[in-house]
Amino acid sequence: MFKKVLIANRGEIACRIIRACRELGIKTVAIHSEIDKEGMHVKLADQSICVGYASAAESYLNIPSIIAAAEISAADAIHPGYGFLAENTYFAEVCQACGIKFIGPSKESIEQMGDKISAIDLMKKSGVPTIPGSNGPVNPDDPKIFSIAKKIGYPVIVKATAGGGGKGMRVVTSQEELQNAIIMAQAEAKAAFGNQDVYIEKYIEEPRHIEFQILGDKYGRTAYLPERDCSIQRKHQKLVEESPSPFISHALRKKMGKAARNVASALKYVTVGTVEFLVDKKGHFYFMEMNTRIQVEHPVTEMITGIDLVKEQIKLAAGEKLSISSEKVKILGHSIECRINAEDPDSNFVPSPGTINRLFLPGGPGIRIDSHVYSGYTIPPFYDSLIAKIISFGSDRQEAIARMQRALKEVQIEGIKNTSSLHYRIMNNGVFCKGNVTTDFLSKNIFTN
Repeated sequence: MFKKVLIANRGEIACRIIRACRELGIKTVAIHSEIDKEGMHVKLADQSICVGYASAAESYLNIPSIIAAAEISAADAIHPGYGFLAENTYFAEVCQACGIKFIGPSKESIEQMGDKISAIDLMKKSGVPTIPGSNGPVNPDDPKIFSIAKKIGYPVIVKATAGGGGKGMRVVTSQEELQNAIIMAQAEAKAAFGNQDVYIEKYIEEPRHIEFQILGDKYGRTAYLPERDCSIQRKHQKLVEESPSPFISHALRKKMGKAARNVASALKYVTVGTVEFLVDKKGHFYFMEMNTRIQVEHPVTEMITGIDLVKEQIKLAAGEKLSISSEKVKILGHSIECRINAEDPDSNFVPSPGTINRLFLPGGPGIRIDSHVYSGYTIPPFYDSLIAKIISFGSDRQEAIARMQRALKEVQIEGIKNTSSLHYRIMNNGVFCKGNVTTDFLSKNIFTN
């Protein structure tokens, strides 16, 4: 097992990793930017090192400074969390070259799943259903794009090959829109990922976004855990997640879980990851992407299985054998997560950085809080706007909803705009309570004007 782990991240996920390490008897090193010196992760870690100025490029994305911090502190492993460098092939390669264990999969797995075209090719070879598409990057000046889109059938979606988080994506409903959509998606992809390649695939209307947690060890063992339903989104980014999905039957769970496990086996995947699918109204599912890291929404899986995913991730990276069997995992109840962000939901989710003048986060039976903020803490404008994750657990979905409704009613965050009131509206919406949720839920049921 590792003796000291450097956390190459900040915020709630850095705090979450520190707590897991502490339970495993591992010392921790927090890195921070100049503006984050009062961050909760800095206070919780055994040691902290400043790695640069406020901007992410000069701190949390500054690979030379992070590697230097690991070497100075004698850390034998680096945990990247999510975001920032978590799926950066070069960073994983540099860690390996410097003799520092990267707590994540191999650089080859990251690279293959990071490129959407190569990921889709692997899915086809592994027998995993994929969405009909262009089978490679497209160019707006190529006249073949029109016949490709026509064969797929409108509506189609233009997507960045190196994409994620809704960047570099455009839905196209007619031939007249296609060329301009490709140009716009290329420009956005270039700015966001440094890679302008985009491809076309069939746009699945009113789908559910269903994902499966997978785990693998270096001995070839793999497992999947019960699904998470992440269908409530804004700008292609998740707001609410729950497990299990109210839509997925036991038979479909086994079928999709087997497909996710096939992905892990094909990659010879080590540590934890997530295979994401789109599921249509008839229960047909299609591979969408794979995230080769811990997910923001991992707590709902932990709540219904009793498995600490961050500790499992660390143990698997350290070379321990996978002790989990998919067939033996039991669903213990129902869990829901609400992401509370420093954003104004009534103004198109514009960020709302600033100082939290007063803070009260809920508690009580069946409520878990993952957060890094405190009264007097200033949300900086340079990073992700996540304030806290409120996770409810109940014996069934009805109780999990009731506990989340109660918890959201207790939230008090003064000084900045936040999304807690939006989540309260969602939890009290009749469509949500019936479980009839698709990815267009917000536009159809909350923001209807």
